[in-house]
Amino acid sequence: MVTVAEDELGWKVLGEADFKPVNSLPSTWSFDSDTSIIQCSGEPISVIRTKEVYTNFELSVEWMHEKPAGNSGIFIWTSKASLDALTEPGLPNEGIEVQILDPGFAADFEKRTGKKGNWFTCHGDVFPVGKATLQPFAPLSPDGSRSFPTEETTKSYGEWNHYYIRAINGEVRLWVNGKEVSGGKDAKPPTGYICLESEGSPIQFRDLKIRTLP
Repeated sequence: MVTVAEDELGWKVLGEADFKPVNSLPSTWSFDSDTSIIQCSGEPISVIRTKEVYTNFELSVEWMHEKPAGNSGIFIWTSKASLDALTEPGLPNEGIEVQILDPGFAADFEKRTGKKGNWFTCHGDVFPVGKATLQPFAPLSPDGSRSFPTEETTKSYGEWNHYYIRAINGEVRLWVNGKEVSGGKDAKPPTGYICLESEGSPIQFRDLKIRTLP
């Protein structure tokens, strides 16, 4: 596949040539250059990462869960050390996660576990993972670790959603379907790889593009 050059506004479409396998199987991810769709099987729990390290950038992507209660996410500013440590299925332990949940995930979680799912939402939580740190924007999760969205704008499985992520100088902000809903500041690390997450359920991404910022 030929990498698409930047357009006149500096946006670059990210395709297969821009990613590197980490701990997924060859069957986990597939890329269709004609439709710009990235298909993820959801198995095993794992990530692929960009070949480049990014610091300040804008990211635009559409995504669609194929089944109810789907789980996925986009990791930004993911450290090299956390990715090098992934020799088995699992997720990085140092980065900022922009979560992608189907709205039916909360009810499914409570049914499966018998526990209340009040520590997360299904509409665009932003939070640090593992060794990473972030000061999340309000409203906050009960333990203060997550930025909860100010609005619930996520569409259910089978429908396309749009994420716009702006990450600059350690601050990340997320727009879901045109509404700014969550984010945080003072992220550490404030630079790293961008990863797409496979977490147990099939999902499609399309029109994934990035624009680097000063």
